[in-house]
Parts: sequence; C-alpha cells; structure tokens
Amino acid sequence: MSNTDTPNQYAMQNPLTQYPQPEFPHQTQTPPGTVHDLHPAADHGEKSYRGFGRLAGRKALITGADSGIGRATAIAFAREGADIVLSYLPEEEADAGEVVALIEAEGRKAVALPGDLKDEAFCIELVKNAREALGGLDVLVNVAGKQTAQHDIADITTEQFDATFRTNVYAMFWLCKAALPHLPAGATIINTASIQAYQPSPTLLDYAPTKAAIVAFTKALSKQVASKGIRVNAVAPGPIWTPLQPSGGQPPEMIPPFGSETPLKRAGQPAECAPLYVMLACQESSYITGEIFGVTGGNTLP
Repeated sequence: MSNTDTPNQYAMQNPLTQYPQPEFPHQTQTPPGTVHDLHPAADHGEKSYRGFGRLAGRKALITGADSGIGRATAIAFAREGADIVLSYLPEEEADAGEVVALIEAEGRKAVALPGDLKDEAFCIELVKNAREALGGLDVLVNVAGKQTAQHDIADITTEQFDATFRTNVYAMFWLCKAALPHLPAGATIINTASIQAYQPSPTLLDYAPTKAAIVAFTKALSKQVASKGIRVNAVAPGPIWTPLQPSGGQPPEMIPPFGSETPLKRAGQPAECAPLYVMLACQESSYITGEIFGVTGGNTLP
C-alpha cells in the first residue's frame, strides 16, 4: 500500500501494513503545526469513516478538533449524527475550517469557537457558548494537549512546565467543572490520557505526569458523578501520527522511526482512535465508566 492510499477500515487486513510504516521523512514544523505538512499524510477518517447513527441528536464539545485525534473524532461524531462545537487555537483556523466543512457536509451543525484553553475564563465561556450554540450539551471530549520534548530537566523552563499542565490538566478540570451542572443523565465525558502515564519517555518529563494526572482525575470523577447517570472515561493513545509530533512533541531524530518500537511496528493513525471515542460517547457503552482504554499498537497498559 502506498502512503497516499486510504485504507478501507472495515475490510479485514493485516494491521502491520494497513498504514504507512517507518521510516518517515525527516521533518519539523513550527508549533502548533498543521495536518498539511505531515509526510506521509495522516488519516483522520475523511474518506474512510462510515457512520451508523450511534450519536444521532447528540451535542458535543471537542477540544483540539482542528487536527490529529480531535479532528478524527469530530469527523466520526458528525457521521454518527452529532452536532459539534470545535475548540482550537486561533492560529489553527485553516485546519479547523476544513473540519467545519466536513461536519456540515454530513448535514450536522458545526460551531467554531477558537481560543486558548490555558485561560480559565475562556474555558468557562467556551462551555457556556457551546451550550447556547447547540441548545444543550451532552458530550464533552477533552483532546487538546501540549507536548514539548526536552532531553534534560535543565532545559524545561517553569513557563513550559506551567503551560503543559495548564493545557493538559487545568483546562480539563475547568471544562469538566463548567459543564457538569448542565449535563443530563446519560451524558458522557471522554478525556485523553496517554501511554506516557504508564511508560513515560525520558524526553517528556513534564508531559507524562499530566497524563498520569488525567488517568487519576478520570477515575475519581467517574465515581463522583456516577449517581448522576454521567459516565467518565479516557482514551490513552500510544504513538499516533499527528502534527503534535514533528512540531516539538518528539526530538527531530525520533521522527523517522516514530512508532517502530510498538509490536505493530508503526505509528497509529487518528482514524484508528476515533471509533473508541464514538463507542465511549454512545449508549452502547452504558455500563462502562472510570476506565482507561489504550490505543497503543500493542504496548499494553497495566
């Protein structure tokens, strides 16, 4: 299969060769990066994801919805029948506009609300505006994250450490806190952890602890809100091919072999994560809460 082919996700095939394998070309991007400068191109399900109406009438807020896993999740949710508010940084407007068009092509409502999740006031306003735009809210998907590789603790500034925690942990807390009073029974919250919570890389000394915090937060919150009929789960990806990686998320020398350390010998694609977010949002997972689900290419979670 060439790197430009789009695989049929629903046909049985060898997962080792279903998507491009390392080595990838050497490449770097200026943060926050764009899907259009990824080589090979990532699959977000633009051509491959088929919906089955599992989220018909649902109202979802998805952060980081312009690219990567957030983009794939937004496309999948729309094709399953959901209306969506997309959150992303203002400088990611071009990529986000493409997602809006893909959602609207499915006949669903797409509302773009750019801003900086490191700002508590913005997070509170984001939930308020999302509820007003969609006429309610019943799915919150926290995907947006900051990841900056550093070889030595001496190179991690307090500013980087703070920005990573505010983006990955504080924003999740603020959004959940703002959304919960308005979520009905049957609503779901889906957070995004990482294999880094369990198998931290030495170059991700600030990022890995944020993902461990997300795991604990997800488990604790799920117990707190279970009596309200609200479920809380998390997806923990392994190496997934997104703009986050070449825009500082990995050291440049780690991009060519990216994903080769997994048993499946390749990086995952955003389109391989999205179906799990769909499953956790829909009623088919009604007896699942407080769980962490890996999408790791075989590097298993505890």
